[in-house]
Amino acid sequence: MSAPVTLDELRTIDLFDDLSEAELAEWQAIALPYEVGPGELIAEEGTAYQGVQLLLTGTARAMQIRGDALVPGPRQRSPTWMGAVSTLTGGKAAVRMLAETDCRVASVNADDFKRLAASQPIVTERVMQIVAPVMSRMAAIEQSREHLASLGTMAAGLAHELNNPAAAAERAASQLIEALETVNTALRKFVSAGIERDQAAELLALQEEAIDRAAKQTALSALDAADAEDEFLDALEEHGVPEAWKIAEPLASAGLDRSWLERVIASTPHEKAITIVLRWVAATLTARGLADELQESTRRMTGLVGAVKSYAYMDRGEVMEIDLHEGLETTVVVLGHKLKVTSIEVVRDYDRALPRMMARGPELNQVWTNLIDNAIDALAGQDDGRITIKTSRDADCALIQFTDNGPGIPPEVASRVFETFFTTKEVGKGTGLGLATAYRIVVDGHDGSLTVDSEPGRTTFNVWLPYPAATTTTDTPTDLD
Repeated sequence: MSAPVTLDELRTIDLFDDLSEAELAEWQAIALPYEVGPGELIAEEGTAYQGVQLLLTGTARAMQIRGDALVPGPRQRSPTWMGAVSTLTGGKAAVRMLAETDCRVASVNADDFKRLAASQPIVTERVMQIVAPVMSRMAAIEQSREHLASLGTMAAGLAHELNNPAAAAERAASQLIEALETVNTALRKFVSAGIERDQAAELLALQEEAIDRAAKQTALSALDAADAEDEFLDALEEHGVPEAWKIAEPLASAGLDRSWLERVIASTPHEKAITIVLRWVAATLTARGLADELQESTRRMTGLVGAVKSYAYMDRGEVMEIDLHEGLETTVVVLGHKLKVTSIEVVRDYDRALPRMMARGPELNQVWTNLIDNAIDALAGQDDGRITIKTSRDADCALIQFTDNGPGIPPEVASRVFETFFTTKEVGKGTGLGLATAYRIVVDGHDGSLTVDSEPGRTTFNVWLPYPAATTTTDTPTDLD
């Protein structure tokens, strides 16, 4: 049994500063003392506060639940008070509060606290004075956590995107070495086979013809390519070429036929040299194809790195002249891993005549990221998912619209989507800050507007960004399509 709360204990708590003896005695009458030991629970995250907790002695520690882990938060040292904001606003505990040492605590029932605080305005004023800083701090913590989580997801996606062309480049480089060794070996065998200069010239002409055909050859369907390979394989086997299956594919893919094969045979002086010549040409074609694959892989890697640099606007000042379409495109590239996994089609409807504008590029890219990511989540599990990004001029503003063909947002939800901490996602999958952050950047940071229109099968987020009055030019940005 804990000893009754004394007036002297209550006077140490700043919530009751400037109260008279009689007013303080009213709090003493309703304060119920109890003791908690180290590690014991004072308040649980996500549950409604049963009242205000007055920490008379000891130290308590706030802990945030993140999956299966507890992340340490601020430490509360006595004498202080906890839970008054949530009690007055009807909110829930934002953290788990645990005793860090032996603590003496006094609990004031929620109804009693509201009643007495209402009769003593000075107490209510003191509570409300901390509401704004507390909410701001909580928002900052959650925004940082969401930003880090987004960066982690984005980094993982980009690593996956980079891994594909990197693996392709490594594989192509290894195969290219083998192809070049085959070419070098063939040249030595030409000499030992006794091929004369004029015969070598004919074979070189046939090789160049093969290379030229390969360069002009259009891609065949899988079925047509298989048929062409089978036909060439039959022709090679008819002439007794050993291991013909190893060279049939590159020769057939280049568009070569029986006529070309017959000319090779006619130009080769010795039967044993025919296989050497065909492997030489096949290796040459393979090497060129692998070189093209290496070039394409490095181009893709360079493009991804460039997109990330553009997305972050590295090496540029905070406020800069930007091309809205460049930011939109690099954001789509950065989110490409999520779009591929969900097989969502992205449709561009850009007005390329939109002038460039002075803006905070990285912040706007965060807006595009939040809106596109929100649309991706809305289309989860939908086979025909489609996101349309449209830009246009609306009076003195650039209008950027993001439309998805998802299930839509109920009216009662749509009216609250820009509220801080409001989310319809499961616990751990959303903080309610993505759209709130986008709203703050557009409205507060760029004097623009952000609205949403929704009905089943169509949801559109509209972003208006004003141009300065002096903007009269219509410079056309570089087309990225």
